[in-house]
Amino acid sequence: MRTNNPFGNHGAYQQRNPFDDIKRFFKNGSMLSKLMAYNIIVWLSIAIIGVFAFLFGSTSAFIDGFITKWFAVPADLSNLIQAPWTLFTYMFLHIDFFHILFNMLWLYWFGSIFTQYLTKRQLLNTYIIGGLAGAALYILAFNIFPAFNDVLPFSRALGASASVMAIVAAISFYVPDYNIQLLFIGRIKLLYFALIYLVMDFLMIKSGNAGGHIAHLGGALYGFAFAMMLRKGKDLGSVMSFQWFRKMFYKPRMQAKPGNNQDARPKTDDQYSYDKAKQQQEIDRILDKIAKSGYSSLTREEKDKLFNVSKK
Repeated sequence: MRTNNPFGNHGAYQQRNPFDDIKRFFKNGSMLSKLMAYNIIVWLSIAIIGVFAFLFGSTSAFIDGFITKWFAVPADLSNLIQAPWTLFTYMFLHIDFFHILFNMLWLYWFGSIFTQYLTKRQLLNTYIIGGLAGAALYILAFNIFPAFNDVLPFSRALGASASVMAIVAAISFYVPDYNIQLLFIGRIKLLYFALIYLVMDFLMIKSGNAGGHIAHLGGALYGFAFAMMLRKGKDLGSVMSFQWFRKMFYKPRMQAKPGNNQDARPKTDDQYSYDKAKQQQEIDRILDKIAKSGYSSLTREEKDKLFNVSKK
């Protein structure tokens, strides 16, 4: 899948090393890169320890007896009461390589579109609350529907999928006319792509990964609600600040300090907000130009502005 994200095309006129781009992406410290980095670090740590567990003949005890038991979210309420933190830890937990690969690809693609229009705080809140909504619907469904009675005591969910689907749904309903380019299909509106995928999730509930598909739908429902309320001027994510959790991702904003230049002054909150608003207006103008005339119509200065914003 390819998106028409203009940031990814910056500098296409010159040959670039993809590994340098990856290093630059994680080094820039954006919210998107931090979310991906936390997921990758957790997966890599488990994979490395898992090698040693295998060598000592205790792979099953390590994965099933420790990792999933204490970090994946259980459907059984009696197990959840013993480990309530799993409501948060499960959304950063992956065991299989392809599981984290596809989740991180989706997070990167749709997170990049999300951050073109919305803030890093909204991206983090959508990830966390979307993950909680996915866990809530998964737990609710497994405790209500008779189809899950036999597996309820043993079922656990893990992975960033619900959080990612919240981001996918949020940006798809917030900018429904945004186009993406799909291999073998061509251009399609982001909204249609998201709806097709959600219908497939619903139809696949009867498959072997019912809990995962239900969690996807829970995350998507929050993303939809978030987008609809935001279009009315209300940010659902703002009511749940998670200050203790956000400290993992945020660095305090340092204000300018007077140096040798005596005219330099720290910015007030009003000045900072005004400058940010002016910058956003300019970015919106450039994005409108892309929508009407394509990325190639931008000047070099406009391309540089987009590229610089994408690194923040």
